[in-house]
Amino acid sequence: MDNKRTDCEAINIELVNEIRPKMPEVKLLDDLSEFFKVMGDGTRIKLLWALEQSEMCVGDLAVLLNMTKSAVSHQLKVLKTAKLVRAKKAGKNVYYSLDDHHIHMIFDKALEHICERN
Repeated sequence: MDNKRTDCEAINIELVNEIRPKMPEVKLLDDLSEFFKVMGDGTRIKLLWALEQSEMCVGDLAVLLNMTKSAVSHQLKVLKTAKLVRAKKAGKNVYYSLDDHHIHMIFDKALEHICERN
């Protein structure tokens, strides 16, 4: 990391030098930022909450959230591209669920945090 990009000097350079090698690569941090951007949309959070409760199809999600099927499908595509949800075809319907236990844990912990603050 180039210190010429900053306009100040470290107060505790030993601490900075200890932490710097542990810092993830910029690409990984950018991917993490994108992950939170996707989760940062109110409609997508409502969809994630619903899918936290149960696997659901587009029509049921649309009725539950008072949205059009088109709007739900669009947001589910964003969530699927970000690997937050997965799809399973059953006959004519496609059922969506949270992608894995990590998404459940992140969602639960974030909700718990918000509930504690209110």
